Amino acid sequence: METIDLYQIHWPSDDVRELVEGWSTMAALQREGKVRWIGASNFNVEQLMLAQAIAPVTSLQPPYSLVRPEVESEVLPFCEDEGIGVIVYSPMASGLLTGAMTRKRISQMPEEDWRKNSRAFNEPRLSANLALVERLRTVGNRRGYAPGAVAVAWTLRHPAVTAAIVGARRAEQVNDVVAATQLHLLPSDLAEIEGRAELAGRS
Repeated sequence: METIDLYQIHWPSDDVRELVEGWSTMAALQREGKVRWIGASNFNVEQLMLAQAIAPVTSLQPPYSLVRPEVESEVLPFCEDEGIGVIVYSPMASGLLTGAMTRKRISQMPEEDWRKNSRAFNEPRLSANLALVERLRTVGNRRGYAPGAVAVAWTLRHPAVTAAIVGARRAEQVNDVVAATQLHLLPSDLAEIEGRAELAGRS
């Protein structure tokens, strides 16, 4: 391959000089024709602004899910305003929102599984997250989709989000997730998923 279509910095450096040097190198690779588009992953707004001052950022790859919605406050609006494509990762929260994860299964994870020590997979958050999964299941059953597909569709409903990166261990899981692109969640679905009881009865 002579040219890489999209080349992204996966983690930003906390050192501003290193970030500027790194993004300057990315811009140079683009000018040399070795890379068509350059992007970033896990950058915050300040880091994106630093990069934009050197060369346009084509894409951002942030974590985004019902369990980790933090980028909604600043990062996604900034990307939307700046025309930066957003490719979210972990929209099913590392398997937590697939509907297959149970309290028993989590307790039986091997110690080397990083999720064993993740706050999302432990109390006090675990109970709330499993309740969230049941709401995804309820909406999914009503609309004819798997809970994981509903979780992915929730991320895709945001106007700043271009695509979602998902993983699968079995072929049938791929079909479930691909279906998410056809699922357009209603306001009542969103209210139910997010636990906003006052709106859940509206369509």
